[in-house]
Amino acid sequence: SLLYGVIQAALLGAKDSVTPLIAIAYSTVVNSLGDLLCVCKLGMALRGAGLATLLAQWAGTAAMIGPAKKRLFEPRLKGKVNDPKEVVTVDENGNKSNGKYSVRAFLSFAAPVLTLILGKLAAFGFMTHVAASLPDKSALAAHQITLSLFFFVSPFLEVISQTAQAFLPQYYTEKVKDEPSWIRASEDLSARLLRLGIGVAIIMAIVSSSIPYFFPNALTNDATVRAAVRPLALPLALGALLTAPVAVSEGALLAKRDLKFLAGVYLLSTAMFPSVLFRVKKMQGPVEHVWTCFAGFQLFRAVCFTGRLWTSVLWRRFFGKDKMEGGATASAAA
Repeated sequence: SLLYGVIQAALLGAKDSVTPLIAIAYSTVVNSLGDLLCVCKLGMALRGAGLATLLAQWAGTAAMIGPAKKRLFEPRLKGKVNDPKEVVTVDENGNKSNGKYSVRAFLSFAAPVLTLILGKLAAFGFMTHVAASLPDKSALAAHQITLSLFFFVSPFLEVISQTAQAFLPQYYTEKVKDEPSWIRASEDLSARLLRLGIGVAIIMAIVSSSIPYFFPNALTNDATVRAAVRPLALPLALGALLTAPVAVSEGALLAKRDLKFLAGVYLLSTAMFPSVLFRVKKMQGPVEHVWTCFAGFQLFRAVCFTGRLWTSVLWRRFFGKDKMEGGATASAAA
């Protein structure tokens, strides 16, 4: 799963959205066939479902390794004649290249991205651990239902993050990153993606939170679990809504290769989040406190990411160069 996420992010950054799509298709087919064989035919129950998921992850990762090697890495053979059809791009230092990178350059990108993925997985792992330790026997079931609903919402917003990773890097090359027209175009595209993400998040937050609040019978037949999952509707809606600025800003910062900042925020938030959750565990609070903490976790990341991305933009547009240039133009016209 970690390798899958790193390779997918690298391919999207190289504007290859086809290979990740093919990998998803492979994973879906293998997972479906695995569930049919292991669960239905062999009767392996949960063990069979887990095995099918594992095989699906392997299949998806294997489907990307070959194309990623050809797409991203420099060939070892020297003196090789370049393909005339090969697209020549400009790297972040302003040098012409064929869009491929050394293993060292790839690892410098992969390490921070791996930190992001580990941070996300660790957050959900700590939440599940604390929910399982609460005295209410229905707490873990309610948490798992809410977590499944959040995972249902996430892809609708992650796809916008992936769009930013695929289309924004061209605006941040050394050759054009200081040109006002390119700066304005990158900011406008980022703003459109953020507005789109917030619009989608509002819809998905309403849909996902309405299910446990108004239609808990659709989730479980257990009356105690229905009662436990209903209070989680509000923190679920907040967490889903805040995922929009997190996902979109994270995609834009990945496109800008602001990797140290992203890794630092995830390390800090991942270090702080468990300490708050363990206080809930110590106080034996209700499971909705776990998801309220998650909403706060999302808020912290949203503030950090959007602040990093937009503070300088807003300052420049209202108080900086843009305003000065506008005044200079008006004076020249007068």
